[in-house]
Amino acid sequence: MAIDQDTLRHMSEASVSVELETQDMTLNIGPQHPSTHGVLRLVATVDGERVFGVRPVIGYMHRGYEKLSEVRTYPQITALINRIDWVSGYANEVPFIVAAERLMELEVPERAQFIRLILTEMARISSHMVFMASYPLELGAATPLFFALRERERLLDLLEGVTGGRFHPNFNRIGGVKPNAGAGPTQKKTPQDLPAGFFEETREAMERIRHAADQLEDLIAGNEIIRARTKGIGVIPPEVAVAYGLSGPNLRASGVGFDLRKTENYLPYHLFDFDIPTGENGDCYDRWWVRLQEIRQSCRIIEQAIDGVPEGPLQAKVPKVIKVPAGEVYVRAENPKGEMGYYLVSDGGQGPYRLKIRSASFSNISVLPWALENVLVPDIIAIMGSLDFVLGDVDR
Repeated sequence: MAIDQDTLRHMSEASVSVELETQDMTLNIGPQHPSTHGVLRLVATVDGERVFGVRPVIGYMHRGYEKLSEVRTYPQITALINRIDWVSGYANEVPFIVAAERLMELEVPERAQFIRLILTEMARISSHMVFMASYPLELGAATPLFFALRERERLLDLLEGVTGGRFHPNFNRIGGVKPNAGAGPTQKKTPQDLPAGFFEETREAMERIRHAADQLEDLIAGNEIIRARTKGIGVIPPEVAVAYGLSGPNLRASGVGFDLRKTENYLPYHLFDFDIPTGENGDCYDRWWVRLQEIRQSCRIIEQAIDGVPEGPLQAKVPKVIKVPAGEVYVRAENPKGEMGYYLVSDGGQGPYRLKIRSASFSNISVLPWALENVLVPDIIAIMGSLDFVLGDVDR
Protein backbone atom coordinates (compact mmCIF):
# COMPACT_ATOMS: atom_id res chain seq x y z
CA MET A 1 0.00 0.00 0.00
CA ALA A 2 1.39 3.38 -0.96
CA ILE A 3 2.12 5.89 1.83
CA ASP A 4 1.54 9.54 1.08
CA GLN A 5 4.17 12.23 1.78
CA ASP A 6 2.39 13.70 4.83
CA THR A 7 2.38 10.32 6.56
CA LEU A 8 6.07 9.79 5.83
CA ARG A 9 6.95 13.23 7.20
CA HIS A 10 4.94 12.54 10.37
CA MET A 11 6.65 9.17 10.90
CA SER A 12 10.07 10.80 10.41
CA GLU A 13 9.38 13.51 13.01
CA ALA A 14 8.08 10.95 15.50
CA SER A 15 11.22 8.83 15.16
CA VAL A 16 13.43 11.85 15.84
CA SER A 17 11.51 12.81 19.01
CA VAL A 18 11.91 9.36 20.61
CA GLU A 19 14.44 9.48 23.46
CA LEU A 20 17.04 6.76 23.49
CA GLU A 21 16.85 4.62 26.61
CA THR A 22 20.28 3.80 28.03
CA GLN A 23 21.19 1.57 30.93
CA ASP A 24 22.36 3.20 34.17
CA MET A 25 26.04 2.75 34.91
CA THR A 26 27.77 2.54 38.28
CA LEU A 27 30.86 4.73 38.35
CA ASN A 28 33.48 4.33 41.06
CA ILE A 29 35.34 7.54 41.86
CA GLY A 30 38.22 6.33 43.99
CA PRO A 31 39.25 5.01 46.39
CA GLN A 32 42.19 7.28 45.84
CA HIS A 33 44.13 10.11 47.45
CA PRO A 34 42.99 13.34 45.77
CA SER A 35 45.53 15.94 46.87
CA THR A 36 45.31 16.54 50.63
CA HIS A 37 41.69 15.45 51.03
CA GLY A 38 42.51 11.89 51.97
CA VAL A 39 41.18 8.53 50.78
CA LEU A 40 37.56 8.74 49.66
CA ARG A 41 35.38 6.62 47.39
CA LEU A 42 32.18 7.74 45.71
CA VAL A 43 29.83 5.20 44.14
CA ALA A 44 27.86 7.16 41.56
CA THR A 45 24.92 6.01 39.45
CA VAL A 46 25.09 7.84 36.12
CA ASP A 47 23.11 7.88 32.89
CA GLY A 48 25.29 9.45 30.26
CA GLU A 49 26.61 12.69 31.77
CA ARG A 50 23.86 12.93 34.39
CA VAL A 51 24.35 11.73 37.97
CA PHE A 52 21.29 10.20 39.60
CA GLY A 53 22.74 9.07 42.90
CA VAL A 54 25.96 9.11 44.88
CA ARG A 55 26.97 7.06 47.91
CA PRO A 56 30.13 8.17 49.78
CA VAL A 57 32.18 5.28 51.13
CA ILE A 58 34.35 6.31 54.07
CA GLY A 59 36.54 4.54 56.61
CA TYR A 60 39.54 3.69 54.43
CA MET A 61 41.91 5.46 56.81
CA HIS A 62 40.06 5.15 60.12
CA ARG A 63 42.48 5.83 62.94
CA GLY A 64 40.36 5.40 66.08
CA TYR A 65 41.35 8.58 67.88
CA GLU A 66 38.47 8.34 70.33
CA LYS A 67 39.61 4.94 71.62
CA LEU A 68 43.30 5.82 71.44
CA SER A 69 42.60 8.82 73.68
CA GLU A 70 40.96 6.62 76.28
CA VAL A 71 44.24 4.78 76.94
CA ARG A 72 46.42 7.89 77.21
CA THR A 73 46.92 10.62 79.75
CA TYR A 74 45.55 14.10 79.13
CA PRO A 75 48.95 15.64 78.24
CA GLN A 76 49.61 12.81 75.76
CA ILE A 77 46.30 13.33 73.95
CA THR A 78 47.32 16.77 72.69
CA ALA A 79 49.82 15.13 70.32
CA LEU A 80 47.03 12.93 68.95
CA ILE A 81 44.23 15.34 68.31
CA ASN A 82 46.17 17.91 66.31
CA ARG A 83 46.46 15.20 63.65
CA ILE A 84 42.69 14.87 63.13
CA ASP A 85 42.41 17.77 60.67
CA TRP A 86 46.08 18.01 59.82
CA VAL A 87 45.62 21.14 57.72
CA SER A 88 44.69 23.14 60.84
CA GLY A 89 46.32 21.09 63.57
CA TYR A 90 46.65 23.79 66.21
CA ALA A 91 42.93 24.58 66.22
CA ASN A 92 42.11 20.94 67.08
CA GLU A 93 43.89 21.19 70.42
CA VAL A 94 42.02 24.12 71.91
CA PRO A 95 38.49 22.74 72.54
CA PHE A 96 39.84 19.52 74.06
CA ILE A 97 42.14 21.40 76.43
CA VAL A 98 39.28 23.74 77.38
CA ALA A 99 37.04 20.74 78.13
CA ALA A 100 39.57 19.35 80.61
CA GLU A 101 40.10 22.80 82.14
CA ARG A 102 36.37 23.25 82.73
CA LEU A 103 36.10 19.98 84.61
CA MET A 104 39.14 21.01 86.67
CA GLU A 105 37.64 24.51 87.18
CA LEU A 106 40.89 26.14 86.08
CA GLU A 107 41.18 29.84 85.33
CA VAL A 108 43.57 30.18 82.39
CA PRO A 109 45.78 33.31 82.37
CA GLU A 110 44.67 35.99 79.90
CA ARG A 111 48.02 36.04 78.12
CA ALA A 112 47.78 32.34 77.37
CA GLN A 113 44.23 32.79 76.07
CA PHE A 114 45.33 35.59 73.73
CA ILE A 115 48.18 33.44 72.40
CA ARG A 116 45.78 30.56 71.81
CA LEU A 117 43.44 32.88 69.92
CA ILE A 118 46.18 34.35 67.72
CA LEU A 119 47.53 30.92 66.76
CA THR A 120 44.01 29.57 66.16
CA GLU A 121 43.31 32.36 63.69
CA MET A 122 46.66 31.70 62.01
CA ALA A 123 45.58 28.07 61.64
CA ARG A 124 42.32 29.28 60.09
CA ILE A 125 44.15 31.38 57.50
CA SER A 126 46.53 28.50 56.80
CA SER A 127 43.63 26.09 56.22
CA HIS A 128 41.75 28.50 53.98
CA MET A 129 44.90 29.17 51.96
CA VAL A 130 45.15 25.45 51.21
CA PHE A 131 41.58 25.67 49.93
CA MET A 132 42.42 28.76 47.86
CA ALA A 133 45.29 26.80 46.32
CA SER A 134 43.60 23.45 45.73
CA TYR A 135 40.05 24.35 44.73
CA PRO A 136 40.87 26.46 41.64
CA LEU A 137 43.40 23.76 40.67
CA GLU A 138 40.62 21.16 40.74
CA LEU A 139 38.68 23.38 38.34
CA GLY A 140 41.65 23.81 36.00
CA ALA A 141 43.28 27.02 37.27
CA ALA A 142 46.86 26.48 38.47
CA THR A 143 48.09 30.05 39.05
CA PRO A 144 46.24 30.78 42.36
CA LEU A 145 48.14 27.90 43.97
CA PHE A 146 51.41 29.85 43.90
CA PHE A 147 49.93 32.98 45.46
CA ALA A 148 48.12 31.08 48.23
CA LEU A 149 50.90 28.70 49.20
CA ARG A 150 53.52 31.44 49.19
CA GLU A 151 51.73 33.33 51.98
CA ARG A 152 50.83 30.13 53.79
CA GLU A 153 54.49 29.18 54.01
CA ARG A 154 55.32 32.52 55.61
CA LEU A 155 52.49 32.03 58.08
CA LEU A 156 53.67 28.53 58.94
CA ASP A 157 57.11 29.96 59.66
CA LEU A 158 55.52 32.16 62.33
CA LEU A 159 53.63 29.20 63.79
CA GLU A 160 56.77 27.11 63.81
CA GLY A 161 58.70 29.90 65.52
CA VAL A 162 56.23 29.86 68.42
CA THR A 163 55.32 26.18 68.74
CA GLY A 164 58.26 24.36 67.15
CA GLY A 165 55.95 22.52 64.74
CA ARG A 166 54.45 23.41 61.38
CA PHE A 167 51.65 20.85 61.13
CA HIS A 168 51.50 19.31 64.59
CA PRO A 169 52.40 22.00 67.14
CA ASN A 170 51.45 20.18 70.40
CA PHE A 171 51.71 23.58 72.08
CA ASN A 172 48.67 23.79 74.36
CA ARG A 173 48.85 22.60 77.93
CA ILE A 174 46.10 22.16 80.48
CA GLY A 175 46.07 25.51 82.24
CA GLY A 176 47.77 27.51 79.48
CA VAL A 177 50.41 27.11 76.80
CA LYS A 178 53.85 25.55 76.68
CA PRO A 179 56.54 27.89 78.09
CA ASN A 180 59.80 27.93 76.17
CA ALA A 181 63.19 28.32 77.79
CA GLY A 182 64.42 31.74 76.71
CA ALA A 183 68.06 31.60 77.83
CA GLY A 184 71.20 29.63 77.14
CA PRO A 185 72.31 26.56 79.12
CA THR A 186 74.49 28.60 81.50
CA GLN A 187 72.00 31.42 82.01
CA LYS A 188 68.96 31.61 84.20
CA LYS A 189 66.03 30.43 82.14
CA THR A 190 62.92 32.59 82.00
CA PRO A 191 59.68 31.27 80.51
CA GLN A 192 59.03 32.83 77.13
CA ASP A 193 56.03 32.22 74.93
CA LEU A 194 56.72 34.22 71.77
CA PRO A 195 60.00 34.66 69.89
CA ALA A 196 61.60 38.09 69.57
CA GLY A 197 60.05 40.20 66.83
CA PHE A 198 56.92 38.04 66.60
CA PHE A 199 54.46 40.93 66.77
CA GLU A 200 56.23 42.97 64.08
CA GLU A 201 56.58 39.99 61.77
CA THR A 202 52.93 39.09 62.30
CA ARG A 203 51.77 42.58 61.36
CA GLU A 204 53.82 42.38 58.16
CA ALA A 205 52.40 38.93 57.46
CA MET A 206 48.83 40.19 57.82
CA GLU A 207 49.49 42.94 55.29
CA ARG A 208 50.93 40.42 52.83
CA ILE A 209 47.99 38.07 53.34
CA ARG A 210 45.52 40.88 52.67
CA HIS A 211 47.37 41.71 49.47
CA ALA A 212 47.38 38.03 48.49
CA ALA A 213 43.63 37.84 49.17
CA ASP A 214 43.10 40.72 46.73
CA GLN A 215 45.22 38.97 44.13
CA LEU A 216 43.35 35.70 44.62
CA GLU A 217 40.04 37.47 44.22
CA ASP A 218 41.18 38.95 40.91
CA LEU A 219 42.52 35.62 39.69
CA ILE A 220 39.58 33.46 40.74
CA ALA A 221 36.52 35.72 40.67
CA GLY A 222 37.80 37.22 37.44
CA ASN A 223 38.08 33.83 35.73
CA GLU A 224 35.00 33.27 33.57
CA ILE A 225 35.55 29.51 33.46
CA ILE A 226 35.59 29.24 37.25
CA ARG A 227 32.51 31.45 37.49
CA ALA A 228 30.70 29.23 34.99
CA ARG A 229 31.64 26.11 36.93
CA THR A 230 30.72 27.45 40.39
CA LYS A 231 27.89 30.00 40.13
CA GLY A 232 24.54 28.27 40.48
CA ILE A 233 26.26 24.89 40.90
CA GLY A 234 25.78 22.79 44.03
CA VAL A 235 23.21 25.08 45.63
CA ILE A 236 22.50 24.05 49.25
CA PRO A 237 19.50 25.93 50.72
CA PRO A 238 19.79 27.04 54.36
CA GLU A 239 17.20 24.58 55.63
CA VAL A 240 19.02 21.68 53.95
CA ALA A 241 22.39 22.84 55.33
CA VAL A 242 20.97 22.92 58.86
CA ALA A 243 19.21 19.56 58.46
CA TYR A 244 22.44 17.84 57.40
CA GLY A 245 24.50 19.39 60.20
CA LEU A 246 26.71 21.55 58.03
CA SER A 247 28.80 24.05 59.94
CA GLY A 248 31.49 26.65 59.43
CA PRO A 249 31.94 28.32 56.02
CA ASN A 250 29.69 25.76 54.30
CA LEU A 251 26.77 26.71 56.56
CA ARG A 252 27.43 30.43 56.33
CA ALA A 253 27.66 30.24 52.53
CA SER A 254 24.03 29.11 52.59
CA GLY A 255 23.09 32.35 54.34
CA VAL A 256 23.05 31.12 57.95
CA GLY A 257 25.09 33.62 59.98
CA PHE A 258 26.10 31.24 62.77
CA ASP A 259 29.63 31.33 64.15
CA LEU A 260 30.70 29.71 67.43
CA ARG A 261 33.21 32.48 68.00
CA LYS A 262 30.21 34.73 68.64
CA THR A 263 28.22 32.31 70.81
CA GLU A 264 30.75 30.27 72.83
CA ASN A 265 33.34 31.45 75.35
CA TYR A 266 36.16 29.00 74.71
CA LEU A 267 38.45 31.89 73.72
CA PRO A 268 38.06 35.66 74.33
CA TYR A 269 36.60 36.50 70.91
CA HIS A 270 34.07 38.79 72.57
CA LEU A 271 36.88 41.33 73.05
CA PHE A 272 37.38 41.80 69.32
CA ASP A 273 35.43 43.37 66.50
CA PHE A 274 34.93 41.20 63.42
CA ASP A 275 32.19 40.34 60.93
CA ILE A 276 30.60 37.03 59.96
CA PRO A 277 30.53 36.80 56.13
CA THR A 278 27.54 34.95 54.67
CA GLY A 279 26.60 33.93 51.16
CA GLU A 280 23.45 34.65 49.21
CA ASN A 281 22.93 31.58 47.03
CA GLY A 282 24.63 28.69 48.85
CA ASP A 283 26.44 27.58 45.70
CA CYS A 284 30.06 26.60 45.07
CA TYR A 285 31.01 30.20 44.36
CA ASP A 286 29.61 31.39 47.70
CA ARG A 287 31.51 28.70 49.57
CA TRP A 288 34.71 29.96 47.98
CA TRP A 289 33.82 33.61 48.57
CA VAL A 290 32.99 33.14 52.27
CA ARG A 291 36.38 31.55 52.94
CA LEU A 292 38.14 34.41 51.18
CA GLN A 293 36.32 36.92 53.39
CA GLU A 294 37.13 34.87 56.49
CA ILE A 295 40.84 35.21 55.68
CA ARG A 296 40.44 38.98 55.80
CA GLN A 297 38.45 38.84 59.04
CA SER A 298 41.08 36.60 60.67
CA CYS A 299 43.75 39.17 59.77
CA ARG A 300 41.56 41.76 61.47
CA ILE A 301 41.23 39.66 64.63
CA ILE A 302 44.95 38.89 64.82
CA GLU A 303 45.92 42.54 64.49
CA GLN A 304 43.57 43.50 67.33
CA ALA A 305 44.87 40.65 69.48
CA ILE A 306 48.58 41.41 69.09
CA ASP A 307 47.87 45.05 69.94
CA GLY A 308 46.24 44.03 73.21
CA VAL A 309 48.15 40.97 74.47
CA PRO A 310 48.35 41.40 78.25
CA GLU A 311 51.39 40.63 80.36
CA GLY A 312 51.26 37.82 82.85
CA PRO A 313 51.89 34.13 83.38
CA LEU A 314 51.51 31.47 80.73
CA GLN A 315 50.21 28.72 82.98
CA ALA A 316 47.72 28.30 85.77
CA LYS A 317 48.86 26.25 88.72
CA VAL A 318 48.26 22.59 87.97
CA PRO A 319 49.53 19.43 89.68
CA LYS A 320 52.43 17.56 88.12
CA VAL A 321 50.23 14.50 87.66
CA ILE A 322 47.02 15.74 86.08
CA LYS A 323 43.80 14.06 87.12
CA VAL A 324 40.52 15.46 85.89
CA PRO A 325 37.62 15.30 88.39
CA ALA A 326 34.77 12.95 87.57
CA GLY A 327 32.13 14.52 85.34
CA GLU A 328 31.23 15.18 81.74
CA VAL A 329 31.37 18.21 79.49
CA TYR A 330 30.96 19.14 75.82
CA VAL A 331 33.07 21.95 74.37
CA ARG A 332 32.76 23.05 70.76
CA ALA A 333 34.84 25.51 68.80
CA GLU A 334 34.69 27.27 65.43
CA ASN A 335 37.44 25.44 63.58
CA PRO A 336 38.41 26.40 60.02
CA LYS A 337 36.18 23.68 58.55
CA GLY A 338 33.33 24.10 61.01
CA GLU A 339 32.26 22.92 64.44
CA MET A 340 34.86 20.81 66.26
CA GLY A 341 33.49 19.40 69.50
CA TYR A 342 34.74 17.10 72.25
CA TYR A 343 32.36 15.30 74.60
CA LEU A 344 34.59 14.34 77.49
CA VAL A 345 33.61 11.90 80.24
CA SER A 346 35.99 11.59 83.18
CA ASP A 347 35.97 9.08 86.03
CA GLY A 348 38.60 11.02 87.95
CA GLY A 349 41.63 9.34 86.39
CA GLN A 350 44.64 10.52 84.42
CA GLY A 351 42.88 10.00 81.09
CA PRO A 352 39.32 10.16 79.73
CA TYR A 353 36.87 7.40 80.54
CA ARG A 354 35.15 8.14 77.22
CA LEU A 355 35.77 10.68 74.48
CA LYS A 356 33.46 11.48 71.58
CA ILE A 357 34.80 13.74 68.81
CA ARG A 358 32.44 15.79 66.66
CA SER A 359 34.47 16.63 63.57
CA ALA A 360 33.34 19.18 60.99
CA SER A 361 34.24 17.27 57.84
CA PHE A 362 32.22 14.19 58.81
CA SER A 363 28.99 16.17 58.97
CA ASN A 364 29.85 18.37 55.99
CA ILE A 365 30.24 15.49 53.53
CA SER A 366 26.97 13.93 54.72
CA VAL A 367 25.21 16.34 52.35
CA LEU A 368 26.98 14.89 49.28
CA PRO A 369 24.20 12.39 48.32
CA TRP A 370 21.72 15.29 48.34
CA ALA A 371 23.98 17.84 46.66
CA LEU A 372 25.18 15.49 43.91
CA GLU A 373 21.77 14.25 42.83
CA ASN A 374 20.83 15.07 39.23
CA VAL A 375 24.02 17.00 38.45
CA LEU A 376 26.48 16.57 35.60
CA VAL A 377 29.53 14.36 36.10
CA PRO A 378 32.06 17.27 35.97
CA ASP A 379 30.06 19.03 38.69
CA ILE A 380 30.96 16.25 41.14
CA ILE A 381 34.47 17.66 41.49
CA ALA A 382 33.29 21.27 41.72
CA ILE A 383 30.73 20.51 44.45
CA MET A 384 32.85 18.06 46.39
CA GLY A 385 35.86 20.37 46.39
CA SER A 386 33.80 23.36 47.55
CA LEU A 387 32.98 21.58 50.83
CA ASP A 388 36.69 21.64 51.82
CA PHE A 389 36.90 18.43 53.82
CA VAL A 390 39.84 16.38 55.05
CA LEU A 391 39.40 12.62 55.30
CA GLY A 392 41.46 12.46 58.47
CA ASP A 393 38.73 14.65 59.95
CA VAL A 394 36.09 12.21 58.64
CA ASP A 395 37.83 8.94 59.50
CA ARG A 396 38.91 10.12 62.93
